[in-house]
Amino acid sequence: MTHLSKRALLSIAGWSTIAATAALVGCGKKAEEAAPAPAPDAASAAAPAPAKPDPLKVAFVYVGTIGDGGWTFAHDNARKALEKEFGDKITTSYIESVPEGADAERVFRDQAGQGAKLIFGTTFGYMEPILKVAPELKDVKFEHATGFKTAENVRTYDSRTYEGAYMAGIIAGAMTKSNTLGVVGSVPIPEVIRNINSFTLGAQSVNPKIKTKVVWVNEWLNPPKETEAATSLINGGADVLMQNTDSNAVLKTAEAKGKYAFGWDSDMTAYGPQAHLASSIINWAPYYIKATREALDGKWATGSAWWGVKEGAIDIVSISDKVPADIKAKVETVKAGLKDGSFSIWKGPIVGSDGKEVLKKDEVADDKFMSGITFYVKGVEGKVPGK
Repeated sequence: MTHLSKRALLSIAGWSTIAATAALVGCGKKAEEAAPAPAPDAASAAAPAPAKPDPLKVAFVYVGTIGDGGWTFAHDNARKALEKEFGDKITTSYIESVPEGADAERVFRDQAGQGAKLIFGTTFGYMEPILKVAPELKDVKFEHATGFKTAENVRTYDSRTYEGAYMAGIIAGAMTKSNTLGVVGSVPIPEVIRNINSFTLGAQSVNPKIKTKVVWVNEWLNPPKETEAATSLINGGADVLMQNTDSNAVLKTAEAKGKYAFGWDSDMTAYGPQAHLASSIINWAPYYIKATREALDGKWATGSAWWGVKEGAIDIVSISDKVPADIKAKVETVKAGLKDGSFSIWKGPIVGSDGKEVLKKDEVADDKFMSGITFYVKGVEGKVPGK
């Protein structure tokens, strides 16, 4: 029975009692005192429950495919972790293979038009498109991966991939027979140059004879070009390869040619089990969970974040049994030092490839210095494109 029908019956019952009492008094008989109507129960009197808020719509824009086994695969794993963390408080969507440029603007506007209030743009080249659409979409919060420009509703985030590159370098320096390492570079921006240098510094920490060759493909994801670059490096004498590209092509090439290589961004062991020495991985989940929680709680604010081993964003995993125990131990010592802040990768003296000192003895690079690295360190052959 509903709350209103109870009240109606109580009202009828009350009027009936009054009528009966009046009739008895009219007959000269004393009326009995009418019992008070029972109060409605607490459940009936309670206010209706407030409406459940609509879920926050979170969108991800990917430069590659979730099947690349590397960069975009890592982002999508974090998206899935986000869904698991927040359940029905959020909904997520993603768009794959969105080129860097004008088409990205269209995609960002389209996602906002579909109700997305938190949008993650997951590649450096989305910086200008995001900055262009953000003023038009003030109610949308934009997160831009690896960028360096912010706005009122634009925040940047990045991972310290150079920490993983350094630890990979330690392993590479111990495993090379030719003392020549190879790196397949994507786009010559500070992020990538920093990784090449850090890989070289890590290798030189165990083998001062190390030289590093670089071949640039000028794209983030192009498996045929990555394969061609890896082959060129091997033909040039490199017997251990690293990449700063998004697919698994470099590791697969090393596997096919009997050389060593590393997984990058995600654990790539399965793509070249004999060639694979370790994988330097990015775990975007901790940052995505933090950003989404801030958006849900109304605490999101612009700014920049740069997370590494300390925050659980960078790790090196699946180290091969081929790697000597003392080298594995050194990697673990460096990892522990990065986690508690007792170890600095970029600590002087460090010399550039031109022979000039870039960091004095015991001088530790700050983030401003790290963000502006556009030079090779000693041991990296060739010149940075455009320099």
